[in-house]
Order: sequence, then structure tokens, then C-alpha cells
Amino acid sequence: MNDFSQSRPLYWDASFEIVLSLKERYPDINLDSIGLDQLFQTIVALPGFVDDPELANEGILSEILREWYEEVNP
Repeated sequence: MNDFSQSRPLYWDASFEIVLSLKERYPDINLDSIGLDQLFQTIVALPGFVDDPELANEGILSEILREWYEEVNP
């Protein structure tokens, strides 16, 4: 594990970096069953996540989920 999540702070606009951190921290999560609320909680709990949780919205979360899905299912 390269501990990507500790390399620099994570913000909502860095969706790919969030995805890499999620992929590293939760390699066995079932992406077909995760909802946006659970995704939100998972992201704000990441080590290194420093952005304002209030800035999250459905569009941001959906984009992160889509990128995460594409990253683990090439």
C-alpha cells in the first residue's frame, strides 16, 4: 500500500485523488450497493480529507462514484 491518502489534502474538486484514496482504503467495497449518503460519509472520513462537507452535492458525489466504478472496472 502506498498510502496515497496521506500524501496531500483532499478537496471535493480533486475527484480522481479522492477515488484513488477510496480505492486504496476500501478495496473490497461493493460499489453496486453503495448509496450517495454512505459515499459521502466514506469520503469525509478519509484521512487527509480537509474540505467543507457542506460543499458536497449529488452531482459531486455521483461523479466520484462514477469515477471510482470506472477505476475498479476498466
